[in-house]
Amino acid sequence: MSMNDIEMLFKFAGGLGLFLYGMNIMADGLQKAAGNKMKSLLGILTGNRFLAVLVGALVTAIIQSSSATTVMVVGFVNAGLMDLTQAVGVIMGANIGTTITAWLVSMNELGDILKPEFYAPVLVCIGAFLILFSTKNRKKQVGEILVGFGALFIGLSFMSGAITPYRDAPVFANAFMILGKNPILGILTGAVVTAIIQSSSASVGILQTLALNGMVNWGSAIFITLGQNIGTCITALLSGAGAHRTAKRAAVIHFLFNVIGTLIFGTVMFLIFAFNKELANAHINSVQISVFHTIFNITNTIVLFPFANYLVKLSGVLVRGEEEEEEANPLDSLKNRLDRRILESPTFAIETAEKEVANMGSIALKNIERAKKALLENDSLSVEKVVKWEQIINGYEEQLTAYLAEISNLSLNDKQHIKVKNMLYTISDMERVGDHCENLSELAAAKIEKNLEFSPIAAQDLEEMMDKVLASYEAALMARITGDVHYVDEETAYENIVDDMEKQLREKHFVRLAKNECNATIGVYYIDAISNLERISDHADNIAHYVVDEV
Repeated sequence: MSMNDIEMLFKFAGGLGLFLYGMNIMADGLQKAAGNKMKSLLGILTGNRFLAVLVGALVTAIIQSSSATTVMVVGFVNAGLMDLTQAVGVIMGANIGTTITAWLVSMNELGDILKPEFYAPVLVCIGAFLILFSTKNRKKQVGEILVGFGALFIGLSFMSGAITPYRDAPVFANAFMILGKNPILGILTGAVVTAIIQSSSASVGILQTLALNGMVNWGSAIFITLGQNIGTCITALLSGAGAHRTAKRAAVIHFLFNVIGTLIFGTVMFLIFAFNKELANAHINSVQISVFHTIFNITNTIVLFPFANYLVKLSGVLVRGEEEEEEANPLDSLKNRLDRRILESPTFAIETAEKEVANMGSIALKNIERAKKALLENDSLSVEKVVKWEQIINGYEEQLTAYLAEISNLSLNDKQHIKVKNMLYTISDMERVGDHCENLSELAAAKIEKNLEFSPIAAQDLEEMMDKVLASYEAALMARITGDVHYVDEETAYENIVDDMEKQLREKHFVRLAKNECNATIGVYYIDAISNLERISDHADNIAHYVVDEV
């Protein structure tokens, strides 16, 4: 191999790297620009299957990877956010959405003045200036999209330039001739290359770059493209390996969808080429590859869409096993719901985290109610339950903190950064609420052990204060779940009442103590109880006002 050959190889590798990096940067910019608009897609995912197809296509067009979309779907199924029937539609749509990149690449078939490659350096320049010198985040996001778009086409230009000297080399002509005559070999080649670089968009882009230089014939291009659609399933299959049975079935459905489509189209195209050998050996351009790639995915979706339920049943035959029993400890199922695959899309990851923060808040609310029963009724069973669920609350904080830390390192816009930061603060406050409930249960345990009771008037005042604390925390939790500031106002009103009650109850207790109307020991527990209750209300106030910060 000569130095010139090595230089061309390096140039091709550098071009491929720029192409992949450009796709990634552009996708990040698009996701940030989409922001919370993508959040509503989760609702659509639970709707009818036709809308799920559209959602799958849209999400894939934004993140520029059908593999990433399918991996997310596996995560959604594993987390219980989506069932298999809904997943089928999204997977079908993902295959359609992935054709967008192929059409972008084929734009280089246009005249020099019109093709994106001509403007790519200018787009990178404009994008860089927007990123570096703009003070508005919206403009910075546009800058990222432009830089990614430009880098993508500069990378294609590098790859094309590296291949141009070899366009007449017999080795390429002979290789593609063999691949065209042997459909299975062509399909395997496309599948293996795509599986290695884990992106059908990138592998189709490489094929189109070769086609731009007149090095690919119809026979080889068609079968390689079909293989690329199978190769893109490998990522999801690997992703599903460590998931629950249902999530594994989602990955298998993606594989079945593309394999069945490949068998149908492969057979039809083999027969066409057998009767028209001139077409098989004719050169194909990048636009024609985009057309075939699009026709394949749209037609495959139309043909198999009515049989979605049969795909689900077939996946059940291939991935056997009984339904998993629900774990007694919610922390076990939390690990599944906080699926790392969902991190492929920051918007969906934030949506998942919000749901789990709400779940953690609900658990803490139940523990306040248990602590109330333990303290007022000397209920030893409630004491045990408070301690048990406090450990679960701690586990929630640990897992959610790790998950939110991962989300914070993703490509987020300013609003998303604020939401993630506030969720971290919120779970810390919820954990402290759990600690105060445990303190109350310890007071109850001490009361039970020493067979002590609050005086009737003290118990009545304490119950009233507990009810206000519960109302305060519940309003804060509703503010967190709904984002409605009405609940913040409601929480603030209860918080003020609790603060006043804490002072009043202390004064009334000291009066009773001076008159020898209560036991000194039980009096210490009483003061500790109202102090813990006031602190719970303070944490509720914090939780509510994080929502105000976001609004």
